[in-house]
Amino acid sequence: MSTRRLNLAGQLDWPTILTVMVLVLLGWLNIVSATAEAEVVWDMGGKAGKQLIWMGVCSVLMVGLLAIEGEFYIRTSVLHYLGVLLLLAAVLVVGKKVGGARSWFGVGSFGIQPSEFAKTATALMVAWFLSRDGRPWRTLATRLQSMALIAIPAGLILLQPDAGTVLVFGGFVFVLYREGLSGNVLLIGLAALVLAVLTILFGATESWYPFVGTATGFWWFLVTLVVVGLVTLLLTRAATLPRYRKRTTVWGAVLLLGSVAFSTGLQLGMEHVLQRHQRERIHVLFGIDVDNPDADYNIRHAKAAIGSGGWTGKGWAQGPMTAYGFVPEQETDFIFCTVGEEWGFLGSAGVVLLFVFLILRVLHLAERQRSPFTRIYAYGVASILFMHVLVNVGMVLGLAPVIGIPLPFFSYGGSSLMGFTLLMGILLRLDAERFSVLR
Repeated sequence: MSTRRLNLAGQLDWPTILTVMVLVLLGWLNIVSATAEAEVVWDMGGKAGKQLIWMGVCSVLMVGLLAIEGEFYIRTSVLHYLGVLLLLAAVLVVGKKVGGARSWFGVGSFGIQPSEFAKTATALMVAWFLSRDGRPWRTLATRLQSMALIAIPAGLILLQPDAGTVLVFGGFVFVLYREGLSGNVLLIGLAALVLAVLTILFGATESWYPFVGTATGFWWFLVTLVVVGLVTLLLTRAATLPRYRKRTTVWGAVLLLGSVAFSTGLQLGMEHVLQRHQRERIHVLFGIDVDNPDADYNIRHAKAAIGSGGWTGKGWAQGPMTAYGFVPEQETDFIFCTVGEEWGFLGSAGVVLLFVFLILRVLHLAERQRSPFTRIYAYGVASILFMHVLVNVGMVLGLAPVIGIPLPFFSYGGSSLMGFTLLMGILLRLDAERFSVLR
């Protein structure tokens, strides 16, 4: 037996492991409460019982992941990625619909969601691609290929459709930024976010259709955008040194045309691609009146449940809104409502701080690596966790649109728990070998 195997327990990052264990245990306690199964907790037919089974399965899976040499994960990164792409394509054909999305394989009374494993596979693939042969990030080909590796699984997931998981893939931009992506890209992303909000606000009152001469809020916004863009371009060009004027003109025109195309495409997508309930959820987020009085049902009751908890909460399994199921999906996407109602502000803050500690710990693991592969993969793990927590908690608080996205290690669901177990188990094994020679 090798020395590395003998010292594995000593090399594991136990603060990370203990944090994950605490989150899983707290999540299970909230699932028991949210499903009103406190008195039949050991019934394996209920959701709490099923989650207990998945916890046992994931415990065995974690032990297995830690027992495998880290080099195996590096060498099989491409196979993991290709295998997940095949599963994502297959689920579009033979998968069963759940909640309007064809994203599940039915296995008896259980379901497997391949998109949960796509996050790990993509993180491995990006780490392998950017770390091999000292590949220089500055080349345009490398940048485009890296983005394509992220976009391909995200595109297949979007076809299901599962907008929540696709949003998580946007977090990989932080990985690319750590590896040399220009900060200008983040600024462009921020500008695109502002432009998207303005497009939604100005285009929400009336439908806009191309080639129709009716003046609408969006149409006037588009005209204003073009005018302001042209004036800004002329002023910038006039103030630029002669040798930079051509470049300023070209890039200014590209940004202006890109903004118009982005805004127009977003408005068309809102009107003709999104389903009515999805569009209503986005409008509710921005305080726009909709015809459906129940469009904000989830958010309204979620806020009421969290607000009723006060500072210390009503106690475990004592929340009336949780007990009577006023909030839909309160054991999965809206499980944070249960925390707020039963544990109050202090308990909710404690859970958030646990997640913050976990993410910061993963970033600490990333920066202490000798292996570029492990560093890049660890940043992928941190980005995925960050996006899940940000969107899930923001959604429950009414700061993000209502989309299906679980709270890591907390929400009910075997696929989600297995996916995050894979994500963390591989990282812990790679980190345990940080003093070994890994690529």
